[in-house]
Amino acid sequence: MVFLVLALLAPPFDLIIENGRVVDGTGSGWFRADVAVEGDHIAAIGLLKDASARKRVDAAGLVVAPGFIDTHSHGIDLRIRPRAENLIRQGVTTIFEGPDGGSPLPLRPFLEQMSRIPIAINFGLLAGHGTIRRQVMGTVNRKASPEEISQMRELMRQAMLDGAFGLSTGLFYVPGNYAATEEVVELAAVAGHMGGIYTSHMRDEAAAVLDSVRETIRIGEEGHLPAQVTHHKIIGKPNWGKSVETLRLVDEARARGVDVTIDQYPYTASSTGTAALFPQWSLAGGAAALAERLNAPDQRSQIKAEIARRIREDRGGGDPANIVMASCRFDPSLDGKSLAQIASERQRPPTAETAAETAIEIQLKGGCSAIYHAISEEDLVRILRYPFTMVASDGGIPEFGEGVPHPRNYGTFVRILARYVREQKVLTLEDAVRKMTSLPAQRFGLYDRGVLRPGMKADIAVFDLATVAGNATFQKPHQYATGVRYVWVNGQATLEDGRMTGAGGRVLYGPARVSQ
Repeated sequence: MVFLVLALLAPPFDLIIENGRVVDGTGSGWFRADVAVEGDHIAAIGLLKDASARKRVDAAGLVVAPGFIDTHSHGIDLRIRPRAENLIRQGVTTIFEGPDGGSPLPLRPFLEQMSRIPIAINFGLLAGHGTIRRQVMGTVNRKASPEEISQMRELMRQAMLDGAFGLSTGLFYVPGNYAATEEVVELAAVAGHMGGIYTSHMRDEAAAVLDSVRETIRIGEEGHLPAQVTHHKIIGKPNWGKSVETLRLVDEARARGVDVTIDQYPYTASSTGTAALFPQWSLAGGAAALAERLNAPDQRSQIKAEIARRIREDRGGGDPANIVMASCRFDPSLDGKSLAQIASERQRPPTAETAAETAIEIQLKGGCSAIYHAISEEDLVRILRYPFTMVASDGGIPEFGEGVPHPRNYGTFVRILARYVREQKVLTLEDAVRKMTSLPAQRFGLYDRGVLRPGMKADIAVFDLATVAGNATFQKPHQYATGVRYVWVNGQATLEDGRMTGAGGRVLYGPARVSQ
């Protein structure tokens, strides 16, 4: 009776989502309840049928969950496509940019620009080691001097003051690949001292994947900060099954007190530039230097042999047909064609060696982004089940209809729900939501998001578990997800009954940010 009187006397909530099946993000079992929103936060959860509200949404038969958090996003195009419809329609409400060692620098003016744009999702940023190293040293292939490391440490410190959540590396890529582990530890220590996290696209995800995981753990341990193996995968048939050992390494590190976690996308194909086929030493100094090396017969022979090896044993998955062009700006007619197809069109048999020659021709014209089918479903599922694995897309915000990008841009989070919860029952609904909400929120220090609780920010996704689907395919990737019915970002309706309606996103700042 007291509650009823108070409810009748209280001012109305802005919104009540009623009759839903609440999955609160903690991993606890679902429960039936109403969720009330006031302003940008959750105001109450319970039986609220007697409370008044300016708006009520009936979620009968639907799941009410925290908005999903993408900890590895290439969503820098949020500047020009601020609606982020491909993400909102998956239930994503927050992304973190700046992975793989690449980010804007300096951060402050970029974040100030972002704060003036009406964005649909929340946006946080990591500082990229590769960008920092390039600013200090260019793309030279050598160890950094003590003075250069000092300059890089200062750039890292300023990035944290500007609002970075931590440090990312792309140790597979140029110039990150040229850095010694000790250099990365120095920068990670700066981020760690200021409350940041370390995430790594490791040096190798194929034959040397175990050593790469050990390096990631070492950087977290010696840098005294949380470390994350990002988009964890095992590339190349000769290496399939090694996830048993990589997960053991993470378990052992956690047991001795090293804070290591994982993120992953749920596809058996990766995506990166065609430069990934080339030995990293050949890319030092940029495109002109690569062209010079390819004009030297001995070096060209070495480069071609390594490309052929990577096609057979690494990203090529043993067949150039497994490497498919996603976007070739110099020749869009190549989009969607495999390296085997392109070689055949150039009157070459589609062998690893002839495909290597074709890859050289493509790279000399500027290169393409490509999709590489070389991952085992068994490794994928094993990593996904690991308790400290969260979900991240490694996708961005593509121009709808342009190129043939990886379907992860449109389907990562709903694919988890449809394929690995509903169809295969690899995960429970509650654990899947935890991996997409509270686990990444805790990891990145978003202590006011990722869980449905009174006082938390009202980032909320409502979806139909029976019908939610990622419709994007490798052949037809530009297809929006379906089954997510409502999305609120900071309490603002962004998707209503399947219609895009608003933009409630905010720029999020890391733990050491100093405002000016």
